[in-house]
Amino acid sequence: MRQFDLAPLYRSTVGFDRLFSALDQFVSAETAPSYPPYNIERTGENAYRITVAVAGFTEADLSIEVKENALTLKGDRKPDATKRTEVLHQGIAARGFERRFQLADYVQVTGAVLENGLLHIDLVREIPEAKKPRQIQIATGRPAEAPAIEGSVQQAA
Repeated sequence: MRQFDLAPLYRSTVGFDRLFSALDQFVSAETAPSYPPYNIERTGENAYRITVAVAGFTEADLSIEVKENALTLKGDRKPDATKRTEVLHQGIAARGFERRFQLADYVQVTGAVLENGLLHIDLVREIPEAKKPRQIQIATGRPAEAPAIEGSVQQAA
């Protein structure tokens, strides 16, 4: 794959560091971890759901953290000390993981549910009223006249 050097863009821009970091991550996507598998779904106009396959993990093994615009999901499965069986073949992954998702502005996590080995994380985008587009009325005719200040004008002789 081709390598892209974004260094010249860093030198000529201010305030776009996060954008270029995201581009760097996108370009190097082939080195991104693929475990655990996940889906991202749109469930409404401003609602989303991330579904992560976490077979064998319990609520105590998982942690979800939101910091700034990053959602971090960590899983660390502890071995069961009371289990006395010998595993002949292990096809279900039991390794720990950390998966990060970059969230857009105004996206909030509203809840998480673990059911049937799938962790569902619900998100919603809530744009503040001050940031929403609004219509500006266009007045017809001239603007209202400003009140005139009355007085006398003296002419120079």
